[in-house]
Amino acid sequence: MRGVLRVEPLWVETFTGLRMWQFERLLKAVRERGGNGPGGGRPWCLPLADRVLLVAVYYRTNVTMRQLAPLFGVSPATVCRVIQRLRPLLAIEPATRPVDAVERLWIVDGTLIPVRDRRTGASSRNYRFSANVQVIIDADTKLVVAAAWPVPGNTADARAWRDSGLAAICEGVTMLADGAYINTGLVVPHRKRQGRALLPGEEDDNAEHRRVRARVEHAFARMKHFKILRDCRQRGDGLHHAVQAVAHMHNLALAT
Repeated sequence: MRGVLRVEPLWVETFTGLRMWQFERLLKAVRERGGNGPGGGRPWCLPLADRVLLVAVYYRTNVTMRQLAPLFGVSPATVCRVIQRLRPLLAIEPATRPVDAVERLWIVDGTLIPVRDRRTGASSRNYRFSANVQVIIDADTKLVVAAAWPVPGNTADARAWRDSGLAAICEGVTMLADGAYINTGLVVPHRKRQGRALLPGEEDDNAEHRRVRARVEHAFARMKHFKILRDCRQRGDGLHHAVQAVAHMHNLALAT
């Protein structure tokens, strides 16, 4: 059975949100990371470009593997194998400490992602079984710098940040966060004390802080155009790989 979706500009842009040249950069990254495999054994029934498109469409639309299979003319089992094989290779590049760290402004926040895996999530404040993922973006470029391993959704942001290991790449960088990150060493808004209102200068600081920090919320909104982050059915490390891949494609979509 011949599939409907192929690596052509119309299908790529419609089903992934990426321009053709952006998709080609994603394909190049997967190829360089060994997407074609070591060779030998039974060959894949789809070329690498179509397999990368399959995974990107899966993350963007969050349709089931049974629904995705006829679109590419393969079996649901093949769809599952393709996703399992390629999903780690779509990940965002590991972040390193920037050379111009003192000139950078990064923003961190946690986002709740509904999950089905009871070992990954927990009942959370969004009234769903969710996982908490800490994400850092660059305030100037709005690109995702790094995303931490998911933790249960009832984990406080401050604790999730401390346990994430992301602080190592942020040394020397000014880090903005909201009031949930108090006592973490990050730049947070001024707090009202009982019986003492904020000073005029502190009100102005908080207003500017909110204006800049809103960029991370905008990044979350764009990332959640990939519907895998609205209801992740993947188990085990599937959510982690999905977040990393979506961060990569989000950055490519912002590239000019």
